[in-house]
Amino acid sequence: MPESATRELTFAQAVREALAEEMRRDSRVCIIGEDVAEAGTPFKVLSGLVEEFGSERVVDAPISEAGFTGVGVGAAMTGLRPVVDIMFGDFITLTMDQMVNQAAKIHYMSGGHWKVPMVMRTTLGATRRSAAQHSQSLHAWFSHVPGLKVVLPSTPYDAKGLLKTAIRDENPVVFFEDKMMYKLKGPVPEDDYTIPLGVADVKRAGDDITLVATSSMVQIALRAADLLEKESISAEVVDPRTTWPLDEKTLIESAKKTSRVIVLDEGYGRYGVTAELAALIAEGAFYDLDAPVKRMAAMHVPIPFSPPLEDVTIPTEQTVFHAARSMCKPS
Repeated sequence: MPESATRELTFAQAVREALAEEMRRDSRVCIIGEDVAEAGTPFKVLSGLVEEFGSERVVDAPISEAGFTGVGVGAAMTGLRPVVDIMFGDFITLTMDQMVNQAAKIHYMSGGHWKVPMVMRTTLGATRRSAAQHSQSLHAWFSHVPGLKVVLPSTPYDAKGLLKTAIRDENPVVFFEDKMMYKLKGPVPEDDYTIPLGVADVKRAGDDITLVATSSMVQIALRAADLLEKESISAEVVDPRTTWPLDEKTLIESAKKTSRVIVLDEGYGRYGVTAELAALIAEGAFYDLDAPVKRMAAMHVPIPFSPPLEDVTIPTEQTVFHAARSMCKPS
């Protein structure tokens, strides 16, 4: 973290501050989405922006994700830098043509003549009791597509720095925020700063096992590492921060250092982010591993509405702790 005066901000405040600063810096930056103006989104992340920047730059859209995402793509192609707000990550299903077939491919298909400098902001994460259609973590879908960059911040510091970089990028960037982390607090510098995409962060150094974790799972991994420390097991926690571009070097070096790896992600395990990262590590650190790379992700079921059922569908610090302990101290 840069050496400058810091404050404690929530994740939501860090996101709002990043947007406000970029809108003041560049008049081309605008926001479009459902309930983004007076309502400030259902999570109140954007509260106050319409008062400062007006309804021409913070635009409430009709309930048509396909429609206003297409508007965002067109606006980006013609010189603006839109931030398209998709209220719940589950609704990206309605934007797949605009993002996968248009935004991701226009630069390539035009021979570099067109570009789409836009950001899609959306959410992921379960345990909010929002049931099967408002609780999924679908970031693997966009990570699969050439031409899209995918960002998953895990702290207020990362959220602000990565979002500012995403807004300034000349390519379409999909920015996933865990809806359960908006109240998470952390230090954020007062000075302007950005974080480059494609650079992982070692959140905690360790020697015995590596926990590679994304988004909300970073906090789970850090709490599991605290539990492991009481068992004299030193866990390293590595946050890729972006699933594309991906910092393969840092992940592989950590795996070689500790010789044991668990990959954590809140998306579905089948054909998911954990599979990609585990394969990368297995290929790059094969001769240094003392155990197979373990994957921990969401269960392959619709996210239940029932709180006790929902809580067991995703990894927790206890399940990660037990898995890591069994890898380091097999009975």
